[in-house]
Amino acid sequence: MSKATLKTNVLDTPTDLGHDSVAEISLELRKLLADVFGLYVKTKNFHWHMSGRHFRDYHLLLDEQSDQIFAMTDEIAERARKIGGTTLHSIGEIAKHQRLKDNSEEFVAPKEMLAELLADNQKLTQYLRAAHEVCEKHNDIATASLIEVWVDQTERRTWFLFETVQEL
Repeated sequence: MSKATLKTNVLDTPTDLGHDSVAEISLELRKLLADVFGLYVKTKNFHWHMSGRHFRDYHLLLDEQSDQIFAMTDEIAERARKIGGTTLHSIGEIAKHQRLKDNSEEFVAPKEMLAELLADNQKLTQYLRAAHEVCEKHNDIATASLIEVWVDQTERRTWFLFETVQEL
């Protein structure tokens, strides 16, 4: 038995989902995980570089949101493994699968930071809904259920960011 075969067999997880189902769902989870990592780093970036009149409020809001976003990462990756798939292995894979854009600007005004995070959370909600459809297609109710929770969390972040941007 080759090392590659042995390695694949070691990572196999028993599931009643078919091979094609696992592959398609795992790909969706991989893209979501890349986006969530990207959103986490951007939210922390903006948290660290926040300035201005409402510094404390915005700094704390983004810290709370980044904690929630980071908590999603392990759940997403472990779900892929539970169904017998694989997940991200490196920063390079994150960059390959990430759909949300990074922001490496030296300075971003607070209103633009919040507006960008608002738009990113809205996009993430769309990506989550699309992944949910894939799970429903393959009757993966457990992953679909987790995604429903993540949609709710993402919509809450969107709501808070929207209300905050409106006050500026």
